[in-house]
Amino acid sequence: MHLYSSLQFSRLQRPLLFAALIAIALALSACASVDAQTTAYVGVEHPAPTLPSEVQVLRTEPTRPNVRLGEILIDATVDPAPPITEVEQKLREEAAKLGADAVVVVYDHIQPVAAYVTGPLWNRDIETIQGRKLKGIAIKYQ
Repeated sequence: MHLYSSLQFSRLQRPLLFAALIAIALALSACASVDAQTTAYVGVEHPAPTLPSEVQVLRTEPTRPNVRLGEILIDATVDPAPPITEVEQKLREEAAKLGADAVVVVYDHIQPVAAYVTGPLWNRDIETIQGRKLKGIAIKYQ
């Protein structure tokens, strides 16, 4: 018996398998999520980690002298959207790992992040999936 023949499905099993795959995809896409990617800058001092509760989230450039430690990129869902407190907490946690006193949000937009095709071959629709993209610069006050 070949592997291929064991993976063949009957005409009744195919629609059930297809429906199950769609249900799994919808269930996974229905969860609010916040993912982060942090990049420490090369050539700057790397201070000891700080406490996330002590890291400020700023929306404007700080007036105090500071050193830039690195960048934090946040990817978050928008449908359903996580609470903004969860997004800010993720920023604080990632900035704290770099030893930052604050994180300055320099980019915060909702934009298309993926697409999927629905419908039969002769009448397809392309649907986009929106996501929130946020970029913060971790800083240490001097």
